[in-house]
Amino acid sequence: MTAVSGRRHPAADPAPAGQAAEEDLRALFGHSTAVFASLAGPEYLVETANAAFFATIGEERARTGVALAELVPELAGQGIIALLDQVYRTGEPYTGRDVRVVLGSGPHAREAFFDLTYEPRRDTDGNVTGIRVIGVETTQVKQAQQLMAEHRALLEQIARQAPLAEVLDGMARCIEKLAPQEVLVSVLLADPDGRHLRHGAAPSLPDFYNQAIDGIATGEAVGSCGTAAHRREPVIVTDIATDPFWADFRDLAGRAGLAACWSTPILARDGGLLGTFAMYHRTPRIPQDADLALARVFADTAALAIERHHTEQAQRAAEARAKAALDDLATAVRAERELRADAEQRAAAAAELAARMRAAAAAQAPTPHPERCQLGGSSGCTAPAEIKIADSWGDAAWGCPAHVEEAIINVRSVFIASEELGGLAAYRDR
Repeated sequence: MTAVSGRRHPAADPAPAGQAAEEDLRALFGHSTAVFASLAGPEYLVETANAAFFATIGEERARTGVALAELVPELAGQGIIALLDQVYRTGEPYTGRDVRVVLGSGPHAREAFFDLTYEPRRDTDGNVTGIRVIGVETTQVKQAQQLMAEHRALLEQIARQAPLAEVLDGMARCIEKLAPQEVLVSVLLADPDGRHLRHGAAPSLPDFYNQAIDGIATGEAVGSCGTAAHRREPVIVTDIATDPFWADFRDLAGRAGLAACWSTPILARDGGLLGTFAMYHRTPRIPQDADLALARVFADTAALAIERHHTEQAQRAAEARAKAALDDLATAVRAERELRADAEQRAAAAAELAARMRAAAAAQAPTPHPERCQLGGSSGCTAPAEIKIADSWGDAAWGCPAHVEEAIINVRSVFIASEELGGLAAYRDR
């Protein structure tokens, strides 16, 4: 039991000055959140301590008259007893800032930080008879400072457009480092249709586990994450071994050494599903308010990173589409120019051919020739014969302007039967 009491009235129960001073300290620190203990002798027997001291080491160890090393055996090897020895031996007080202390053992161990002062207790002759320990736990302050520093670093990563996988992996590792108890963090990303979850980051989970849950559906009773994504609200499973949500994944979780999973949906500003943020534990565990707050903070941070990633993807896709459209337009413009140039060349060649044909018709008009076109094929042609053409083998025929033009254009060996009017060379140059 704690030995904290009020100060006795000196008139009713006179006490030595040293004892009265101790009672004053007990009165001052009795209800304080600061840690106070008065240790006696070189064994550091806990003579008295306030409620904050016993709350720190564990209420189950709240007793006096026991040596500190026996009451809190985990302090051995942490330098605490050595510092007490130094103060007891030298009589010089000691003050330490953010002194790290591991309290408890095994799965119940926790890391704590304190600003501590060790003051020597003296008798009337000035001899050191014990030590007073006064301290303030700074664990939450230190964790808050670390949290803010890590959170700021993540926001800077997002601002400089670091790859999403890098941001999410760094976030998971940050939480695992800051959490007072072992936690394994996982981030799953929602498919565009919101029906499946894909691996995003989980640096401490086994590869086989990450591969097995990559692509799980969102829906009721699909583990913690599938259900949280489906409900758009946190799902806290404190014991995977007995929870019905994990019926289909219980063996998988057992092989991975997972016993609890708290999942928070990651939602966009418009309420759309972006993914899930999960905190796994190796023993069944109920979350504290601080755990839930941490999950919300980093779920919001993950949402910021994922939305930024989606925006960048959409921007890159839009830029790619715009570039493709410009490339298509440039190709179309080049093709149009080529077609126009070809058409102009064809028009010029046709005009030249038409002029040569008119000249040929005029020059050959006095020459005896058939009355009708000989180039109509089996169907015949009743148009007047006006122009004589020949081929490179010496064959010749008379035809109308339409069939002559068709023959010259389509039969490569045909030319106007007049070298003066261009003949074979003019056709080949065309």
